[in-house]
Amino acid sequence: MFRQLIRWVLGEKLANSQLKEQNYNVFWGMPILSSDAISSVAYAVEEMLWILVPVIGMASYLWMPRVATAIILLLVVLVFSYRQTVEAYPNGGGAYIVAKENLKTVYGLIAGAALSVDYTLTVAVSICAGTAAITSAFPGLYPHRVAISVGIIVLMVIGNLRGVRESSRIFSIPTYAFIAAIIALIVAGLLKHFSGSYVDVPNPSLSHVSFGTGAITVFLLLRAFSSGCSAVTGVEAISNAVPNFAPPSQKNARTAYLMLAAAVSITFGGVAYLAKIYHAVPNPKMTVIAQITLDVFGKGFMFYFIQATTMIILAMAANTAFAGFPTLLSVIAQDGYAPRQLALRGHRLNYSNGIIFLAAMAIILVLVFRGDTHLLIPLYAVGVFTSFTLSQTGMLVHWLRLKPEGWHYKAFINGLGAFITLVTVIIIGVTKFQSGAWIVIVVIPLFVLLMLKVKNHYVSVAEQLDLPNDTLSQISFEPSYTHYVIVPIDSLNVMVVRALRYAKSMSPNVEAFHVETREGEADKLRAKWAMLNTDIPLIIKQSPYREVVGPLIEYIDSEEHASKPGDVITVLLPQFLVSKWWQMMLHNNTSIFIANALFHKRNVVVSVLPFYLEDISLWRKKQMLQSRARTLTGDAQG
Repeated sequence: MFRQLIRWVLGEKLANSQLKEQNYNVFWGMPILSSDAISSVAYAVEEMLWILVPVIGMASYLWMPRVATAIILLLVVLVFSYRQTVEAYPNGGGAYIVAKENLKTVYGLIAGAALSVDYTLTVAVSICAGTAAITSAFPGLYPHRVAISVGIIVLMVIGNLRGVRESSRIFSIPTYAFIAAIIALIVAGLLKHFSGSYVDVPNPSLSHVSFGTGAITVFLLLRAFSSGCSAVTGVEAISNAVPNFAPPSQKNARTAYLMLAAAVSITFGGVAYLAKIYHAVPNPKMTVIAQITLDVFGKGFMFYFIQATTMIILAMAANTAFAGFPTLLSVIAQDGYAPRQLALRGHRLNYSNGIIFLAAMAIILVLVFRGDTHLLIPLYAVGVFTSFTLSQTGMLVHWLRLKPEGWHYKAFINGLGAFITLVTVIIIGVTKFQSGAWIVIVVIPLFVLLMLKVKNHYVSVAEQLDLPNDTLSQISFEPSYTHYVIVPIDSLNVMVVRALRYAKSMSPNVEAFHVETREGEADKLRAKWAMLNTDIPLIIKQSPYREVVGPLIEYIDSEEHASKPGDVITVLLPQFLVSKWWQMMLHNNTSIFIANALFHKRNVVVSVLPFYLEDISLWRKKQMLQSRARTLTGDAQG
């Protein structure tokens, strides 16, 4: 039943040969890989206002569009820079690969760690911001924002575990709906404002911040800029996933970048301008987009439609991370810097382990920060701009080293991208350090250290298991040790007899081992054992503390046992298996504890011999038929 449920939720298994069928074209691929950047429109403008309004008040509406323009220019530089990466790395040119191949491995690990942190924050921030859109439309749900966020993440996991094709269809349509809704809001808002049918008079009492009258400083504008830079996170996702596009994959990926630049520039710039002319005020219980929509359309269909599409795309924005993070970890795992389980594809041809791991980390963040977007934003963008800088620097070195046709232009584009992103990451690190950016700055080196330790482990394992070719002909398969078999038993029954026979087939040195937990308990076993026609010795050990595993280990290690150092001991565990899963809970399952305890002992092999028990009703019918058959045979003979 559980397998049928999984099949119904996640779909049927896909064969390796179906991997190419899961690729997507530009129309479906752009929104699934760009939803992070596009959805940031919903909170990037608001985050800038949270910085500016409490300090400079009404002057915020003069400076905020200028800061937004600088962010759009940064986006354009990044888009053209990553188009060069797509050209140079048709198999996927994430920051990890570019930095590792063109700089040093450690820089690649830094980029990989930075992106891993950012992907996790992308899920948490996007989901929490989507929940804020829900609570803006339905304020009664505000106390349940954490539970709603966790529930959305679980749904995202199910959608992504179904596979690439399904997730692209599911997540692309809401992205286009959001773009259309925001463009409609921008057009209607501009028409209403310039027609003179609406004049906004800000009311500070409606907000949870006061209008400040402080001085406009460079540091203040840089803080606003760093908060708004969340609008360009996720730009690298397309370059990471070039192979996921249908052929010609490079051309489709480069086209998708142009579509991304146009979508973000129009929606982000338009919302920033509407926030200026409608004097939107940051409010924890109603988002800036919700306020603008209420001013433009009123609380009718369009208000709820825009809140719904905003919520959905913010939830879908997490899909950028769900698409990029598992792929990134799979590449790192293939290089030996992450657990190899992360490089394995699931039954739907996706990296299911990476998807589940990302969801678990994001849920922890949501719980720790209570689903509050404003608490998570200071941690955001540090990691992604670190990876931007390393990626663009790596591309600069790539062009300078290879010098292909037109390399001067390409090197200039990537060099400009490296310089601008370096300046940006410094700004974000300094302005957001005390607000929480220090956590990311500490976590990234720890991740790098962890990856290096994982690599050292795999190298150590490989060195110890290595078998040089020049030694193969010298290997002898004649055993240089004596093989002993110990069969732990509780009583003498059909299953034990079968195990003893099997043990005899492996070695003549077989022992049955029993632990007597109370005095006289083993008398019945001794009596029955004496009736057996066997030379197998029965070893009985007392255990006043009612332990079973300990006496067995002590016996194996003691001089009483005939084995010598270097000999191999097989502990053969007879284990019956019942017909129904719940019936196993009715038994002690001692063999499981014995096996776990012996796995760590050298020269000890643990083997389980299964004995399958039939359903009680079927067994009784079988016994009845056999009894009748014997009776009939006896009558016939008589």
